[in-house]
Amino acid sequence: MPRRPGKMEGQVVGGMLRLFRKRPPRLRAGSVQDNPGEAAKEPERAQEPCLPTFVGGQHFFEYLLVVSLKKKRSGDDYEPTITYQFPKRENLLRGQQEEEERLLSAIPLFCFPDGNEWAALTEYSRETFSFVLTNVDGSRKIGYCRRLLPSGPGPRLPKVYCIISCIGCFGLFSKILDEVEKRHQISMAVIYPFMQGLREAAFPAPGKTVTLKSFIPDSGTEILQIFASAVLERRIIFLAEGLSTLSQCIHAAAALLYPFSWAHTYIPVVPESLLATVCCPTPFMVGVQMRFLQEVMESPMEEVLLVNLCEGTFLMSVGDEKDILPPKLQDDILDSLGQLKTSEQTNENVSGPFVQFFVKTVGHYASYIKREANGQGHFQERAFYKALTSKANRRFVKKFVKTQLFSLFIQEAEKSKNPPAGYFQQKILEYEEQKKQKKSREKAVK
Repeated sequence: MPRRPGKMEGQVVGGMLRLFRKRPPRLRAGSVQDNPGEAAKEPERAQEPCLPTFVGGQHFFEYLLVVSLKKKRSGDDYEPTITYQFPKRENLLRGQQEEEERLLSAIPLFCFPDGNEWAALTEYSRETFSFVLTNVDGSRKIGYCRRLLPSGPGPRLPKVYCIISCIGCFGLFSKILDEVEKRHQISMAVIYPFMQGLREAAFPAPGKTVTLKSFIPDSGTEILQIFASAVLERRIIFLAEGLSTLSQCIHAAAALLYPFSWAHTYIPVVPESLLATVCCPTPFMVGVQMRFLQEVMESPMEEVLLVNLCEGTFLMSVGDEKDILPPKLQDDILDSLGQLKTSEQTNENVSGPFVQFFVKTVGHYASYIKREANGQGHFQERAFYKALTSKANRRFVKKFVKTQLFSLFIQEAEKSKNPPAGYFQQKILEYEEQKKQKKSREKAVK
């Protein structure tokens, strides 16, 4: 029996989906189906020939489709219909177009193989299953399906997310469908960039890994964009229905700036009579109730990050929020956040990765405060940021030192003859000790 592709495993860490391809084992081909919480078992179909051998470099999938139930023109029955397709192929040759049409016309039936006697539901347990389509030349395409109930009020009809691929790896595509399902609860708009990234990533060779950044709420990336905007003292508006949600989120955003303090306009819940605040040209961090959304959107605003806390989306942004922080340090924060598994861990430790960010970028500040005989210090700004070996870190710090956040912090440090003995200083000392130990190990190896 020829060898199949190496087993793929997936893991979501710090807002990234990491896919691992193991060394190729001997496997038997077959269509599989599972129930949530149960291991997928291959049916005993020993006579079925193996799927082809796959090598590194090919695409993970050919199509992502959404198949929905649409009422027939005649009668009350429903028929499955493709309502979303990615990618949409253009400029196909006639033969290619006919082949695509044949493929796409066959798929809806397999997404709803259990008949058309459906009714709108309020509850439905998701199902993950697959099917195999065999071409006249013997080649095969596999459909990996996740059938679920769309979010929303009242009775609804289920829909199916279907990934068409030539790669036979049920466990891998179950992980990918998990990521698609997370996004479907938010918007189709956030499914597209994830699947585009997956499609552009080459299928890894045995023993290799591919990592996809996962930009969705709860993955940590939105926190990073809010944090980055606050660090550069931009205008940030939080929108939510409840007063407690607004207060908690705005206080949390300000707390992430430790050891620095937000010194600009700061209003956890803006009264209706003060909504003109959102037009101010100076930095601010404010919370606004959702019922004032229309009024806020109609206000003349420039360079504002408008955060919809109800949907976990940005209604307005400057556009460069993802590029403010150094990429390596962004990944470090996301990795650390990804290790917080419970809400208790998150509440207690979420600030740690952000403190560590400041340790790595500006934790050497005390060494660049030169003191006169009377103890008065003078900060050596140019030498301070030039001491950073990373160009990305240096670019960020050159901007950050111009903020009032940093200026007020340095002014206090210049007045104090000794660094403050606090949590930030403790983390700086720990980081410096780690660097010394690393250098010692490297010398020992040489």
